[in-house]
Amino acid sequence: MHCQAITPVLNISDMEQSFQWFAQLGWNKSWDWGDPPSFGCVGSGECEIFLCLNGQGGRGRGVNTGTFHGQDGETADKGVWLTLWVEDVDQVYQSCRDKSIEVMLEPEDMPWGVRELHVRHPDGHVFRISQGLDSMC
Repeated sequence: MHCQAITPVLNISDMEQSFQWFAQLGWNKSWDWGDPPSFGCVGSGECEIFLCLNGQGGRGRGVNTGTFHGQDGETADKGVWLTLWVEDVDQVYQSCRDKSIEVMLEPEDMPWGVRELHVRHPDGHVFRISQGLDSMC
């Protein structure tokens, strides 16, 4: 198999809230389907994520306040974990703070050569916003 692209599908509880959350990260609403909408898409550059209202996968927000450095940090949320590769993790972090997006892990240099920031979607999906350390100048 030769895959040309991948589009994750997130199970969400509120379509409009999810479109607004992604807009705060700088993603655009690409389209929605249904009346009222039960399926939709957000995009950033060449990347897209499908949103499915109450279906196609799991979701669930845990009570954890961190991801890597706290008890149950990697297992408490029942949503999807996705890594988003960006040019400047610290710039995204500042934007998230300014817009009150829930930060689970502040930017940190990881031993595997990546600087990471973790943010959580209202339905428990965790976004690892990452930048290769060798790309930092």
